[in-house]
Amino acid sequence: MKNRWILYLCLSILYFLPHVGTAQQTGIKDFTVKENLSQNGKLAIIAVDSIEKTDNMVNGDYNFTINGFQQTLKFTDGVAVTSNPIESSTFVYFKHKRADKDLGKVYFLRVTEKGINPYKISGMLLIAIPLLILLIAYMFKRFLVTFLVLAVVYLYLSYSKGLDVKELLESVFLGIKDLL
Repeated sequence: MKNRWILYLCLSILYFLPHVGTAQQTGIKDFTVKENLSQNGKLAIIAVDSIEKTDNMVNGDYNFTINGFQQTLKFTDGVAVTSNPIESSTFVYFKHKRADKDLGKVYFLRVTEKGINPYKISGMLLIAIPLLILLIAYMFKRFLVTFLVLAVVYLYLSYSKGLDVKELLESVFLGIKDLL
């Protein structure tokens, strides 16, 4: 009986021994982009938690895709610095692949004499602006078609009653002069 306990103890130690040495590396839950503290034109990518506070437990190398180019960034206490400096204002897309999901964010980086100001662009804004432009174009198209139909009818009626286009335009300009 005593030998069985020793055997179970030895087997359980052997079973759990490989798992003790492989501590789980803390993953990046979310990130934000700011200018590096040294203001050398480089960006700092900061790992943050759910309340936008720096996650100091993130250490090690993580793969990011920055505007389509893959880079391995070394995080120390939740902060990594990109290798290339930003020289002019630009749009930048940051993407990090995790095991369960992908994190992607678009930033507009405005470069001034004082440094780099990153502005996050919402994904909903990237959908809303083109839809708004299409809506305005559709409404303008309907307005333009209505205007063209009225103009053709007006020109036809004016021409058939003996008015020439030159006289019609002259009449319009005289009417505008009278308003002023």
